[in-house]
Amino acid sequence: MSDTTMTAPEAGPAADATVPVTVLTGFLGAGKTTLLNRILTENHGRRYAVIINEFGELGVDNDLVVDSDEEIFEMNNGCICCTVRGDLIRILGGLFKRAGRFDGIIVETTGLANPAPVAQTFFVDEGVRARARLDAIVTMVDARNLPARLEDSPEASAQIAFADIVIINKTDLVTAAELAEVEARVRAINPLATLHHATRADVPVATLLDRDAFALDRILAMDPNFLTEDTHSHAQGIYSVSFAVDRPIDPEKFQSWIGGLLAEKGADLLRTKGVIAHPGEDRRFAFQAVHMIADGDYIGPWKPGEPRRSKIVFIGRDLNRPQLRRGFEACQVPA
Repeated sequence: MSDTTMTAPEAGPAADATVPVTVLTGFLGAGKTTLLNRILTENHGRRYAVIINEFGELGVDNDLVVDSDEEIFEMNNGCICCTVRGDLIRILGGLFKRAGRFDGIIVETTGLANPAPVAQTFFVDEGVRARARLDAIVTMVDARNLPARLEDSPEASAQIAFADIVIINKTDLVTAAELAEVEARVRAINPLATLHHATRADVPVATLLDRDAFALDRILAMDPNFLTEDTHSHAQGIYSVSFAVDRPIDPEKFQSWIGGLLAEKGADLLRTKGVIAHPGEDRRFAFQAVHMIADGDYIGPWKPGEPRRSKIVFIGRDLNRPQLRRGFEACQVPA
């Protein structure tokens, strides 16, 4: 899509005169941010505006995205499919005024989002419909944890049902038989989606973007009320708590604390993620966990003048906020 096409005054709803939008969804910990980083760092010669939505009062995902030339917008304390759809429309409106500075838009939803109301935005709002087209809904699924999520979280099923492209991620964590079962369950929910297997979201970007894959007719056949229905509720009892501290975090104290916490409460912790400042270290340390499985690495330097605050977010059930706060604060180096 050329910049001239995007900025033409007569631009209307025709496909060749609108900005392609990719909605990236998937349950907590499926690997959305890893995929987003892959898209932003690959040499594909295109620029994307990125809208990141988080579930909780303290944003971390924006810090987990690699530095790039892309414009990144973050919406916290609400799910795109619920309270902040107005914010999504407002941000899209602002982006349209800068047409020509990017080739497409990527919306990364919170892991608790039902993509149906997100997709509705591109059809029911006249201003958005005139300037943007929904190119594809890309759903990440966690090969190891998908069976459990399909049992306890209706969002996981909805994310697959509305997908045009499904990436079965973390295939290295399951056996061939388990992977076949996961693929069969995905196909039972959505037999028409294109499937990809991945380990660390290692899917060619060209197979995901500018695919013109979203089919409204298919969605209306599955959900006749798609363009009029506006109801959504999250899985019962799931909520978020988050904390930030100003002093650097002692890595040994943190590893001891988080290791014990995940071992004891991992079943209730759907997702844990944080950006940590270590003493004497100029790089940011990114920590992420899904249930008891944790991973962490340095992701790049702190920006000049940026406060080196450590932030952590827990999403799950039966979270003891005071206890989690005390544990995290106790990991700081002495004042």
